[in-house]
Amino acid sequence: MTREHYYDDFATGQTFRSGTYPVTEAEIVAFATRYDPQPQHLSAEAAAATGFGQLVASGWHTGAISMRLFITSALPPIAGGSKGAGVDKLTWPRPVRPGDSLHVQLEVVAMRPSRSRPDRGLITLRATTFNQDSEVVMSAEHTVMVPRIPPT
Repeated sequence: MTREHYYDDFATGQTFRSGTYPVTEAEIVAFATRYDPQPQHLSAEAAAATGFGQLVASGWHTGAISMRLFITSALPPIAGGSKGAGVDKLTWPRPVRPGDSLHVQLEVVAMRPSRSRPDRGLITLRATTFNQDSEVVMSAEHTVMVPRIPPT
């Protein structure tokens, strides 16, 4: 088992990379049918008449995949789990298409001890999601609250 990490184990500039996730047409359509039923996400035929010209994943679907990669294989395990404190600067500069393979890179861009909870610290992570061609398909900055190493 990988050891759990605390706020004190991180440093500004550190980077982490996830494994990959293959995106399928069926998954794009299923997600869109349930959560984002816009034509460009529902079928290749309907998407052909949109500005995309072909089926593309919802940005929210890309975000859900990115979050899975962020938690399951990019961010080291956090002692007691991290608590999300916010997301800023969310962008989707390029669409995700069926057959794309995504991965996430995290960079620690800021750190500060919590003013209200001295046993915790806040870490801001820039999460960048790439496709198989190293093109950015999503980026965001996540601020997470992480436990500090307990005093001994």
